[in-house]
Amino acid sequence: MSRAIYPGSFDPITNGHLDIIDRASKVFDELIVGVLVNPDKKGLFTVEERVELIERVVKDIPNVKVESFSGLLIDFMKKKQSQVIVKGLRAVSDFEYECQMSLMNKKLDPNIDTVFMMASAMNSFLSSSSVKQVAMFGGCIEGLVPEEVIIDIIKKFDKAYKNC
Repeated sequence: MSRAIYPGSFDPITNGHLDIIDRASKVFDELIVGVLVNPDKKGLFTVEERVELIERVVKDIPNVKVESFSGLLIDFMKKKQSQVIVKGLRAVSDFEYECQMSLMNKKLDPNIDTVFMMASAMNSFLSSSSVKQVAMFGGCIEGLVPEEVIIDIIKKFDKAYKNC
């Protein structure tokens, strides 16, 4: 059975993330969305909230599981008995960073491989940071994030929401 890990902060999950999850779930028998716990970062959502939001969004994709982890990704992968990392790429700048991370992971564990999936053209500009900024100023985030999480994002900001 092939099992892959799609790691990230997902703060919040975007349609770009969901696109990668959906596509990767068709390539691997099991996909674990690994929600990173970063104690040095103050996120919009807690780790528990992010896990719950992603679970809500992927509930109809039977081979996708969502779990949080802290520490090295390699350690989480060993615990989950996975040897494949899935990463989404939007631009050349993503590739440069992710290539370095891939090589570091390979150095830490030679059995680990990284599969890069290009973002769909309609999602190539999306980032969690840009979604948060638009929402913070009351802008329309429909089409940027899954419908199931729009209200949760809006509630985090004390702004009137503009419908599209």
